[in-house]
Amino acid sequence: LSLYPLDTLKTRLQSSMGFHKAGGFNGIYKGLGSVMVGSVPSAALFWWSYDSCKNLGISWQKNNNVSEEYDSGVHVVSAVIAEVTACLVRVPVDNVKQKMQAHLFQTNSDTFKHIWSTDGIRGFYIGTSGTVMRDIPFAIIQFPLYEVFKKRWTLYRGYENIADLESWRSALCGSASGAIAGAITTPMDVVKTRLMLSTDKHGVRYTGFLDVVRRVIAQEGMSTLFSGIAPRVMWISMGGFVFFGSCEGFKKILHGDS
Repeated sequence: LSLYPLDTLKTRLQSSMGFHKAGGFNGIYKGLGSVMVGSVPSAALFWWSYDSCKNLGISWQKNNNVSEEYDSGVHVVSAVIAEVTACLVRVPVDNVKQKMQAHLFQTNSDTFKHIWSTDGIRGFYIGTSGTVMRDIPFAIIQFPLYEVFKKRWTLYRGYENIADLESWRSALCGSASGAIAGAITTPMDVVKTRLMLSTDKHGVRYTGFLDVVRRVIAQEGMSTLFSGIAPRVMWISMGGFVFFGSCEGFKKILHGDS
């Protein structure tokens, strides 16, 4: 809850209307209701997919005597599959959330009704291409870095297994890897936001990922693709600390570790 305003500020900085017309610093918790409904199933889908794919891949490596130096490939594939799977919930939630953050609608109910009446069920998945084009590179960067950071810190601490690394250290690894990935993928996040908010500053509807890139560069300049980078990196790094720390801690409890 404490980090949500950073996400709102990021959305407004990325909006074609401009920061102040999109709401400025007012109503920074708008859209929170949809996130509270969708965050748990989205996270559950992600971690179930990631851990399942990672464990399957590592088991295959061991059974076929494949070197551990290829672990990063398993982490990349697992993260990509997990990100795409989580989009089943994440994209509809983000559509409602970002439209409210940009002050396009006042309530979740109004936003839902507008999306449904305008585009039907398809409307809730507008921006899927932008989300996938953002989340796949993000996952490819973040999760291998996360696993490498944990492995290096495990060796530095003299532990036998990565599972022995304290949850708070894993949380820091997740925070650092997320900050790096978040900064690099900001342009894709801007495109995703523009797709979900639907139109440019002239009210002309965007038609797709490449259309957003072309028009943003032509009308507003290349630097616009990095709008909102500061709150995005802050939100992801701090949120990543909580997210990874909680997940790793929960896994230790499930496995009966101290």
